[in-house]
Amino acid sequence: MASDGEREIAAIRDRVVAEIRAADSVTALDDVRVRVLGRSGELTLQLRAVGALPASERPAAGKALNQARRAIEALLDERRASLESAAISGALHDSSFDFTLPATPMRLGTLHPISRIQYQIEDIFTSMGFAVLDGPEVESDYYNFEALNIPKNHPARDMQDTFYLEDGNLLRTHTSPVQVRAMEVMRPPIRAIAPGRVFRYEVTDASHENTFYQVEGLMVDEDISVANLIAVMKTMLREVFERDVTVRLRPGYFPFVEPGFELDIRCFICEGKGCAVCKRSGWVELMPCGMVHPAVLRYGRIDPDRHSGFAFGLGLNRLVMMRYRIDDIRLFLSGDLRFLEQF
Repeated sequence: MASDGEREIAAIRDRVVAEIRAADSVTALDDVRVRVLGRSGELTLQLRAVGALPASERPAAGKALNQARRAIEALLDERRASLESAAISGALHDSSFDFTLPATPMRLGTLHPISRIQYQIEDIFTSMGFAVLDGPEVESDYYNFEALNIPKNHPARDMQDTFYLEDGNLLRTHTSPVQVRAMEVMRPPIRAIAPGRVFRYEVTDASHENTFYQVEGLMVDEDISVANLIAVMKTMLREVFERDVTVRLRPGYFPFVEPGFELDIRCFICEGKGCAVCKRSGWVELMPCGMVHPAVLRYGRIDPDRHSGFAFGLGLNRLVMMRYRIDDIRLFLSGDLRFLEQF
């Protein structure tokens, strides 16, 4: 003879079965599942209460609950499959659905023009025996300034408007800190480049951005001269532009090199006639460079009496502008798909 508990379980099962059969959507079906079989569902609570029953009633009650649970789960799965099948069938017979229409095309992404040229430059320099290094974008004052021969209160700090952080660190203003980091862990001969993002707090225009990319370059060995610097730069530019490029080297002051130079290239946008990108001069400043200052070599634990080296900070954005004849540096970070899809 069935106990009161068994009869209550049977009543719950019969009621739930009726609700499942009456459900007209998958959402309604899920509501029934949660209400009955969820963590606080009716059957779940019944199962938890079995332990409080008299010992003689527990086996029968447990068996009845498990049978009811299995029956409800099977019916839920069956009803879900039926509802989903009906939904698909309804969509297939919807007269407003045109099966002859082509599928939505998949849009494939492309490399950003800066990434494209950066990877090409990495390939060019690795073919010349250079290692590709990386460094932190959040730098200490020591690596960004002091170890590059720019002590506190040095007027050269005014040349670079800097984003300072509350913890005393800063967003690096150039990739040059990687020079010192490389020399601390590598011994001559050293050949390395370090592409990366840099930040300057300055007003933007067609040729200036507050966030842009550089490629730092460093070569340290015995008897390195300016001739080595020019030869490496010309090789790189010839490979990027696939032709000989007109360059000029003019004196420039940078505390971390001595002597220091500015390497300019003939503007590809206006072919040297003068435009907003080249500031009407016909030339585009591409990179500061020069022979590594003896003080910087010492910070890198290298003897300047025995070794010399050159370093450069290639403006990657400007190089890409010349390569693809882009007339506004702000386009790179604009997020405009019309611009990016051209590459």
